[in-house]
Amino acid sequence: MNTKFIFVLGGVTSSLGKGIMSASLAKLLQARDLSVTIQKFDPYINVDPGTLNPYEHGECYVTEDGAETDLDLGHYERFLNVYTTKANNITTGRIYQSVIEREREGVYLGKTVQVIPHITDEIKRRMLLLSKTQKYDVIITEIGGTVGDIESLPFVEAVRQLQWELPEENCLVIHLTLVPYLKAAKELKTKPTQHSVRMLQQNGVQPDLIVCRTEYPIPQEMKRKVALFCNVRPNAVIEILDAKSIYEVPLNMMREQMDEIVLDKMGIKETPAPDLKQWKAFLNRLFHPKVDVDVALVGKYVELQDAYKSILESFIHAGAANECKVRIHYVHSEQLDEQNVAEKLGEMHGVLVAPGFGERGVSGKIVAARYAREHQIPFFGICLGMQMAVVEYARNVMGIKKANTTEIEPNVDEPIIDLMEDQKRLATKGGTMRLGGYTCLISEGSLAHKIYGKTEIRERHRHRYEVNNHYVPRMEAAGMYASGQNPDTGLVEIVELSNHPFFIGVQFHPELKSTPENPQPIFVSFVKAAKEYKERQDNKNA
Repeated sequence: MNTKFIFVLGGVTSSLGKGIMSASLAKLLQARDLSVTIQKFDPYINVDPGTLNPYEHGECYVTEDGAETDLDLGHYERFLNVYTTKANNITTGRIYQSVIEREREGVYLGKTVQVIPHITDEIKRRMLLLSKTQKYDVIITEIGGTVGDIESLPFVEAVRQLQWELPEENCLVIHLTLVPYLKAAKELKTKPTQHSVRMLQQNGVQPDLIVCRTEYPIPQEMKRKVALFCNVRPNAVIEILDAKSIYEVPLNMMREQMDEIVLDKMGIKETPAPDLKQWKAFLNRLFHPKVDVDVALVGKYVELQDAYKSILESFIHAGAANECKVRIHYVHSEQLDEQNVAEKLGEMHGVLVAPGFGERGVSGKIVAARYAREHQIPFFGICLGMQMAVVEYARNVMGIKKANTTEIEPNVDEPIIDLMEDQKRLATKGGTMRLGGYTCLISEGSLAHKIYGKTEIRERHRHRYEVNNHYVPRMEAAGMYASGQNPDTGLVEIVELSNHPFFIGVQFHPELKSTPENPQPIFVSFVKAAKEYKERQDNKNA
């Protein structure tokens, strides 16, 4: 079977859920034994999201091969349970960078380089690239932004050309729109969808399916109206209702027979019915927890949930694995100090100190680590969260009062956290951190060994600073152990305390590899420790 290409475009408004819809459709096709991958084309001019503030675009998701990508790639991996690569996320910046580099090399033989055909040809080449490097039955391509955005026009034009160039049965265009409910009128409105489709048609692209995001069920008569005015068959108008969880969307789409309609339109025959037993079992545990726990997420981007998207999803996976509902309490690290820490963390059953960059909010992370350590509350520090736990321990237990990280204090006398040696020679910021999957060797008998059940793991990284190995002997003599290290560099990957029920910090980002079907082991163990802490507290107060 030739590779089939599905293009997903959005209209009316952003944040409708193109990524979730794409991942859900891919899940349904994968469950029918088709090999599927998803790629995201982002219209912004940044080469990648690595230099973007999380407030701008949510978290930066890191792939196993070290690409800094859009957070939607996290959804793709979580739904499909397979890795993506740097080829799965392309930006306008990368497209233009590639074209300009070739122009400088003289590849275009002196011709005037233009958006059409040179930019659109490069977009099309990237859209088809995955089919040339690996065998896939279906490749889903999500176009970021909305139809009508100036920056999206070259991508829409590329889709128009591919719709013409590819065999009809090998190319499918899905348009996701909003059907809003007006409370004053007490009715759904299809006009925004009609206008959005008309704008898409004006750009030369005719959608094959129109998917309507809605708060309320769309009557059949209204679906026929959308089909009539948007020039599609009635069965090609599909509703996606708001769901309790994003993981419910594949089942809702299956009830709408969206996968069957896609298969029929693309001429894919004789596939088995989708096998979603494991997925349904996960949802059953998710929706029927036996207990709940309260966990503080201490960070400086807490106003925007997408800034910690993978962490939040990892708690959902780990909660379901423990048949437990994890209630997240956002604690802004800038507003946390010695005076209010007991008020903000005293009722928590676990404390997670989140990753981040820069000086803002660091003191609050140190305060949180100390409070969790001294009050025996389960603690989990990720990247900068782990580093601040080490700084706190050095100051308050090891007696190194001036201990700090050179990220905050470049000329500090006691650099217990320091810039990695290979980072000291770098002048540029974008794409130069320690990125992607690296091996970690774990000490036998440690908490980390108990969590993973093995002595060698591989986790993903995104950092420039590390624990200064000069201080590790003193740190371990004082009771904080480096239980995980990189075998090639000696980089400290995991620290833990032996005189604490659950205290662990990791230099890597474990949240990036958690999925519903394979929840991340540290998150699972952390939630279990929070449950046990709650039981002890309840028994103490009984």
